[in-house]
Amino acid sequence: MANHAIIAAAIKKSCAPPATVLGSKTITDGWALPSHPIHNGKVQMATPIKLTDIIPIASPSQYKMHLACANEEGTHPLNEYAADRSEWVRWNEWRGEKNDWTRPFIFSFIEYYPISNAYLFGGVFEVKERLPNKYVLQEVEAYGKWEGRLICKFYRYQGLRGRAFRLETLIDSFEVHSLLPEQYDGERFCGYEAINHSFATLRPIMMREKQDWKASLKAVKGIYLILDTSNGKSYVGSAYGDAGIWSRLSCYLNTGHGWNDELVKTIKEKGIDYALSNFKFSILEVFAFNASDEVILARESHWKNVMLSRQFGYNKN
Repeated sequence: MANHAIIAAAIKKSCAPPATVLGSKTITDGWALPSHPIHNGKVQMATPIKLTDIIPIASPSQYKMHLACANEEGTHPLNEYAADRSEWVRWNEWRGEKNDWTRPFIFSFIEYYPISNAYLFGGVFEVKERLPNKYVLQEVEAYGKWEGRLICKFYRYQGLRGRAFRLETLIDSFEVHSLLPEQYDGERFCGYEAINHSFATLRPIMMREKQDWKASLKAVKGIYLILDTSNGKSYVGSAYGDAGIWSRLSCYLNTGHGWNDELVKTIKEKGIDYALSNFKFSILEVFAFNASDEVILARESHWKNVMLSRQFGYNKN
């Protein structure tokens, strides 16, 4: 069996895309650590780069800041941005009972969950019209080169609720963290052993067929776990035969259930949004493509026993 198993720990990569880290940081293939020079035996901290150092704003009072985070349904704007940028635009166009965009312009940021206390610049929009149920917006192209690439550090304290804020009250607290080489299009492949992602996070990766993920998961068979975070139930499955893990994962993300009987019942009753909001996918064990189906199925049965997924989960056999 050991001849078939791929040692997942050998693949160590960052889940975040590579970035040019600005200010007191260096350029590397992953997220760089601060480079602090030593003078007279003491570490000298470099002066942070403020957001306004690279994007000067002449009249902040003309702008509202949009700090977009997951909504009440659990949908996260970063996943929406990665899957379909037009969906992100609709996040800005949405209008509830309160008139959030009372100023001519919106300065937008998306919570960037791969890094704590970080936000991805989501562009600037001009408010052209305020309708009862939506805002009519026009993107300001002058900021386009930073959109989807510029990441800033900002600590959102607990009492800072809502999505709309006066720009002048927060803008000086934003510090530049890094600049992505291209617009964000989903997380970077992080290694088999580190996969523990929600369906909502994985779906844009599948839709865009990100090559680092697709190539890595097509190349192996294996045992995987789907966890329903709303009730703790689990499902153990396997990719064997001619199908790699990528094929099985794509089926789950497209259908929500992968045609497994108990999951089909759940999604038929609650809809695919239930899967996107509550299901997480991880890999328990990976195998080379020359591993026999018998070996993989035996290991699948072992993991069902370990996880008690027949007794308390979604496995029937």
